[in-house]
Amino acid sequence: MVELGARHEELRELQRRLFILKMALLAVVGLLAIRLWNLQIQEGAYYRDLSENNRTRSVVLEPARGLIYDRHGVLLANNAPSFGLYVTLEDVKNRPALAEKLVKLIGLEEAPLRKKFAERTGRLVPKKLKGGLTLREAALIESHRLDLPGVMIQADSRRNYTVGATAAHVIGYVGEVSADQLEKIESEDLHQGSLIGQYGVEKAYDRFLRGKAGQKVIEVDALGHEKKTVMIEKPEAGNDLYVTIDIRLQRLAEQLLGEESGAIVAIDPTTGEVLALASHPVFDPNLLSRELTAKQWDVIVQNEGRPMTNRATQGQYPPGSTFKIVMAAAALESNTVNPSTKIRCVGGFQFGNRLFKDWKAGGHGMMDITQALVDSCDVFFYTVGQRMGIDTIASFAMQFGLGQETGIELPSERVGIVPSNAWKEKAKGQPWFPGETISASIGQGYVTVTPLQMAHLIATVANDGVSFRPRLVRAVMERATGRLQDIPAVSNGKLTVKPETLDLIKEALAGVVTRGTATRARSTLVSIAGKTGTAQAAALRTGPAKDIPKKLRDHAWFVSYAPVDEPKIAVAVLVEHMGHGGSVAAPLAKQIIEAYMKFGPEPQQEAEAPSPARPFETAMAMPMPQAGAHD
Repeated sequence: MVELGARHEELRELQRRLFILKMALLAVVGLLAIRLWNLQIQEGAYYRDLSENNRTRSVVLEPARGLIYDRHGVLLANNAPSFGLYVTLEDVKNRPALAEKLVKLIGLEEAPLRKKFAERTGRLVPKKLKGGLTLREAALIESHRLDLPGVMIQADSRRNYTVGATAAHVIGYVGEVSADQLEKIESEDLHQGSLIGQYGVEKAYDRFLRGKAGQKVIEVDALGHEKKTVMIEKPEAGNDLYVTIDIRLQRLAEQLLGEESGAIVAIDPTTGEVLALASHPVFDPNLLSRELTAKQWDVIVQNEGRPMTNRATQGQYPPGSTFKIVMAAAALESNTVNPSTKIRCVGGFQFGNRLFKDWKAGGHGMMDITQALVDSCDVFFYTVGQRMGIDTIASFAMQFGLGQETGIELPSERVGIVPSNAWKEKAKGQPWFPGETISASIGQGYVTVTPLQMAHLIATVANDGVSFRPRLVRAVMERATGRLQDIPAVSNGKLTVKPETLDLIKEALAGVVTRGTATRARSTLVSIAGKTGTAQAAALRTGPAKDIPKKLRDHAWFVSYAPVDEPKIAVAVLVEHMGHGGSVAAPLAKQIIEAYMKFGPEPQQEAEAPSPARPFETAMAMPMPQAGAHD
């Protein structure tokens, strides 16, 4: 009986253990089922995508950048076929070894290459190592592809500027988007390796020009090399631009500057369209649009001529006697003088213990405001400036567009300085001194302007006080539809200057060319009006003129428009350290104006611009300007 009870107890223990085992097995099966559900249902899409990416790659297809034409349809910028070098880093087990092979094979710089290898990238997305590969480099890569895991060659294009360095400061150049630029909102559709505008119109209108990237999905082998194409989403080409410049006039302007530093700006006064915007020295946009070595970039930025500075929009210079246009308007409108007011010029203006000299040592005699503009009499404007005061002068200078951006579509435009009591207190922490007004009255002292501002000023005068914002783009051609979208002129309004005041100034400016300080701008082809200026680049020098170092010589100015009765073009010329505006700058403006009148407004096939004269050789053969001279 005891034995039967013991067996019964053992059976019950066995059944209990079997039940626990069954529960354990059921729990394991349940956990496995939950995990399978999680893997197949909840996270199935993720793992399917991961599995697919083990054999496929997504390759970005760069869009064709929009073309750039001049105002008559002459091609200025296009795209040349090229190759790009890409690598999928996830397919590379030994990155240092791959970097070493690429350095030896096609001469890539090791430091930048290793930096790119260390950067994070999107999952299985090819990273661009270099664009603009030559055919030889591409062939070398392909011939060694078995030794280069993850590396691929992609058909690409590079930006090509068909006119070389001509108009480089206008057109600009492109470059690979930087990490900082990628973080900006307007770059949200870009990726590492995208080319964007970095300067000039290329930068200002980048959103129109760059297009939209496409995508190609490819199947790859174990080394990450392409086997076949799975899917293609075509890229959308960028839109084309028609700029306002006439490339023939632009080329002539740059030729006229020769080897001298300076700027020439030509504007249509009735629309604000910039016909030419030349700055010298220039740079080669084809070189900058490729991947420069650190050494090549250092050569450019360390150049004493500062070729990357657009002197037309960023150069700030004393305007010299060209500022007398503003002074004349201010004097008449403030009733400081009237058209018949006479002031005697004896060759200097005494203020306290200092004598402010006139550029003409013996003086000009009795001067009214018209003759003072024609002969550029300093003493007349010293006198009226001292009577008006600096704040009156500043208010009229601002009305003429000085001391502020013109609004042209170029980055980093400088505004110059229009001094006033408030400006000096803020900028220098000092009060304005009356003697400083005398220097400002002839465009010296603290007053600075850009050549573009002065072109805009003289264009406004030529157009009877109606001002248009300077602009560089006439139209955008939409690639998708073929529709040409015109960019309209933008009016800045009209000067609050009486018509009779402007008429007097315009009459005097015509006299400057026919009988005044700019007779070398006189033309048999067209009537020209303008104003000369010779601006001191340094403090008053002493000693023989021939011993003055060039870097201390005066800047030569001439602002002008033509024809006198119905202006079609306004031109500002600034040549650094070349002396008299009348002898140096005025002949250059004359050649620009005459060429424009010969070219005519109608679209034509591009022709060579007339060969420029050699004004600098002529100017250098003349006697050196005396220290303190202004015109």
